[in-house]
Amino acid sequence: MTSTTPNVAATLPADSTRADDTTKAKRVKRRLTSRGATIASLIIAIIWTIPTFGLFVSSFRPREEIIENGWWTIFQNWGLTLENYQEVLLSPSVSAPQLGSYFVNSIAIAIPATIFPLVIASMAAYALAWIKFKGASTIFIVIFALQIVPLQMALIPLLQIFTGVITPAQNWISEVLPFIPTSNYLQIWIAHTIFALPLAIFLLHNFISEIPGEVIEAARVDGASHSQVFFRIVLPLALPALASFAIFQFLWVWNDLLVALIFSGGTSEAAPLTQRLAELVGSRGQEWQRLTAAAFVSLVIPLIVFFGLQRYFVRGLLAGSTKG
Repeated sequence: MTSTTPNVAATLPADSTRADDTTKAKRVKRRLTSRGATIASLIIAIIWTIPTFGLFVSSFRPREEIIENGWWTIFQNWGLTLENYQEVLLSPSVSAPQLGSYFVNSIAIAIPATIFPLVIASMAAYALAWIKFKGASTIFIVIFALQIVPLQMALIPLLQIFTGVITPAQNWISEVLPFIPTSNYLQIWIAHTIFALPLAIFLLHNFISEIPGEVIEAARVDGASHSQVFFRIVLPLALPALASFAIFQFLWVWNDLLVALIFSGGTSEAAPLTQRLAELVGSRGQEWQRLTAAAFVSLVIPLIVFFGLQRYFVRGLLAGSTKG
C-alpha cells in the first residue's frame, strides 16, 4: 500500500495567497508611514536643504561679510543687500554682464534637447516592443549596454565628427540658403540627444511593452497601421513615462556644463547659463559673491519644474519596473 503526500501549496486557495500579499503590503505601508519613519524623513529633508538655504542667505550678504565669516552668522548680523542680484542681473559691465542672454541660451538648448530624444526614443521603443523583426533583442541589449559607457569617452570622437560634418554643412546652408539662419545650438542639441537616447529607449521600451497586447491586436485587426497604433494608442497611454523622462532630461540639460562647454565653441552666442556661472567668480576666484546670487537665479526654472511636475518623478523611476 502506497501513501501519497498531499501538495500543501496546491491545496492552498488562491484567496489565501492574495490575503498574504495584502497583509505584507499593509505591513510595509504601516512601517513607511510610522512616526519614526516620518521623523527620519524630516531630518533627512532638513539636512539636504541646509546647503540650499546657505546659498540663499549668502546671495543677500555683502562681499566683505561672505569673505570674513560663514553664512550662519546672519543671525548675529543682518547685513542683507541686493547688490549681488543687481550686479549679475542689471550690471552692463564686461566682468559681470547681464545673465538674460545666457538664460535664453539655456532655454533654447534645454527644450529642443528634451524634445528630440523623446521623439526618437518613443518611436524606437515602440518598434522594439511591438514590431517583430530579426535582431530586435540584440539591438535592445546593445542599447541597454550603451548606458554604462562614460560620456567623456565620446566627447573627442563626437567633436571630430562635428568638425568634419556639421560645421561644413552649416557653412554650406548659409551660402546656398542665406535666408535660413544656421543654429549655433545644433551641435549641442545633437550631443545631448545622442547621450540621452540609451536611457530614454530603455525606460520607454519597458513602459510601452507593458501595454496590454489585446489593445494592440484589436487595433491591428481593425486595420490600423503601425503609425496609427503609435499615435492614437501608444502615445496617450505612455504619456506618464514621456512626461517623467522629459523632466529628467530637461533638468539634466539645464544643469549641464561639460557638454555645453565642449560643443558651444567657447562663444557667448551659444553659451548656457551654467557656463557663465563658472566664469562669474573671476580669473582668481575673488568675486564668488556673484556666484551665490547667479546660482540661485539659475535654480528658478528647475524649482518650478520640480514643484509643478513632481508627481511624475516617482512614475519615471518606476516606469517598467514591475509587471502586472
